[in-house]
Amino acid sequence: MRMYDIIMKKRNGEELTTEEINFFVEEYTSGRIPDYQVSALMMAIYFQKMNKRETAELTKAMVESGEIIDLSPIEGIKVDKHSTGGVGDTTTLILGPIVAAAGAPVAKMSGRGLGHTGGTIDKLESFKGFSVDMSIEKFIENVNKTKIAIGGQTANLAPADKKLYALRDVTATVDNISLIAGSIMSKKIASGADAIVLDVKTGSGAFMKDEDSAFELAKEMVDIGTSVGRNTIGVITDMDQPLGYAIGNALEVIEAIDTLKGEGPADLTELCLTLGSHMLVLGERAESAKEAKKILEDIIASGKGLEKLKELVKSQGGDPAYVDDVSLFGKARIIEPVVASKAGFVKGIKADDMGRAALVLGAGRETKDSEIDLTVGIVIHKKIGDFVKAGESIATIYANDAEKQKTATEMVLEAYEITNEEIEAKQLIKGIVTKSGIERF
Repeated sequence: MRMYDIIMKKRNGEELTTEEINFFVEEYTSGRIPDYQVSALMMAIYFQKMNKRETAELTKAMVESGEIIDLSPIEGIKVDKHSTGGVGDTTTLILGPIVAAAGAPVAKMSGRGLGHTGGTIDKLESFKGFSVDMSIEKFIENVNKTKIAIGGQTANLAPADKKLYALRDVTATVDNISLIAGSIMSKKIASGADAIVLDVKTGSGAFMKDEDSAFELAKEMVDIGTSVGRNTIGVITDMDQPLGYAIGNALEVIEAIDTLKGEGPADLTELCLTLGSHMLVLGERAESAKEAKKILEDIIASGKGLEKLKELVKSQGGDPAYVDDVSLFGKARIIEPVVASKAGFVKGIKADDMGRAALVLGAGRETKDSEIDLTVGIVIHKKIGDFVKAGESIATIYANDAEKQKTATEMVLEAYEITNEEIEAKQLIKGIVTKSGIERF
């Protein structure tokens, strides 16, 4: 079998066989096929597309290129959640505890962030002493004991995807539904979950800017999950503005704690209840999403979700006292309001620009070696549809550098669009994709 023939076949719009897909994934991962040939194949796939069978076979090949985590010693149906990314996305810190408190095992493999803010692990490290460094045996023991553990992704999880993504990133071939879906699902499947709930974002702060593309991506991922025996659901959600109010690391953790107390932002609470409901149904902890939502609302109201967060933090070496006393979290030296120059209704908030402002402050990583400042970030006070008075604070900047604070303030002001016309609030949940089809709301 020759790579040249595989490239030509896909260039001509033909369907690749399972053997051809396995060949190029295995040989490239082993270093026996050069970058330039795989770059040519990625470009051919970009233009000629892959069908559902090819996409599923590519995903399987990437899964089998490395370690596949065996979570079978964990009691119960393991349901994982994945978000396609966004600004102010704190859902795992809330979802994990409330779903675990409902009795569904949450065995979550998370990563560190490369972007606007840190990843879930970075945020959890705002708790003094918190660590994801543990053996797989200890990870499984924690889940069986407390129903929840959050570990770091191993380097050998879907290594073919890591290598292919790095190549796609520098050859302008990232933006292809099959390649995106295969990349996401290969890591989820290799992580060992029995079922998967996907939070697929759409809007200015999302990778998929328009709804149709988001539904298409969700359908592709649900089809992949179904093809390998994983019960998978996609929920399409709005990211035309930051989720919740906080953008940062410790700031988002504090907001997650508020949400577990029943005092969090309405949109963040709604999203966690929606995603969590589907997790409980897939985990056979509830008969319907309606029943599951009531269970989760009761868990928040009773304080059981907050207690489960404490258990998680304590079981992984962190100080649970931070949950009861958020003043223990580090604080930024500079706290300054961002003031609106005119009155009107908030028509739009460019989520990407808000994320970049947080990155300027030091809340995220520009490179994998960048140091994150866990204390900095932005808390917004006005969202789409809200009325703003001239001179009123629309956000607060948390910074440790005066120049960065000034730059971030200008970026936040530019991100807000204020109009004289009354604006309706955005619909958060756009629809659901299952193996049975698509339902738009």
